[in-house]
Amino acid sequence: MAKLEIACFHPDSARIAQENGADRVELCAEMHVGGTTPSVDMVKNVRTQVQIDLNVMIRPRGGDFVYSVAEFEQMKQEIVAFKELAVDGFVFGVLDSNNAVNIAQNMELVELAQPLPCTFHRAFDVVQNSDSALEDVIACGFKTILTSGCEPNVDLGLVNLGKLVKQAAGRITIMPGGGLRSTNIAHVLTETGVQYVHSSAITDGSETAVAEEVAALARVAKTL
Repeated sequence: MAKLEIACFHPDSARIAQENGADRVELCAEMHVGGTTPSVDMVKNVRTQVQIDLNVMIRPRGGDFVYSVAEFEQMKQEIVAFKELAVDGFVFGVLDSNNAVNIAQNMELVELAQPLPCTFHRAFDVVQNSDSALEDVIACGFKTILTSGCEPNVDLGLVNLGKLVKQAAGRITIMPGGGLRSTNIAHVLTETGVQYVHSSAITDGSETAVAEEVAALARVAKTL
């Protein structure tokens, strides 16, 4: 049995996720750039509506994952602020100019987030060396890596996802995401043996999760 996280870019998505069997919400803003930090008001709104786990994206802007001093300071301030809102975890990832894991900055953010768990997001999919990056992310104290297997989507990254799961050897959760839908979730779960999967469950061109898709994803996750 696997668990399901839904990326939500609107409060309605979070409610839909909960009502249709998701185990966790990843709350973000700005879907068109792959997700950024949501507003305090949005987090407060969603927290009042959902009782399932609520993880919050910490990303000051779209684009690359190399941040200025001011942007990094903003990330720290956001983690401190959101910890006061009864969230359940954080999602972020900082790289250096060589597209390697920025160990010092990520460790600082992970420590600041304690005791809440942190997920290293799809910045992982642009690292130069996924083998060493996996070890660096573990060393930083993250509990989960959200990844498409360093390919544009989970279908193309399926072999790499399997390799990451094997390398991780239970030390960190590998969570496939990126093009995961009810049409391929069974294949991804069967081929990788992962325990957590991630999807936006958006199938209608909107920015809101589709209830039927969440339900279909949840059904498969809970039976495999």
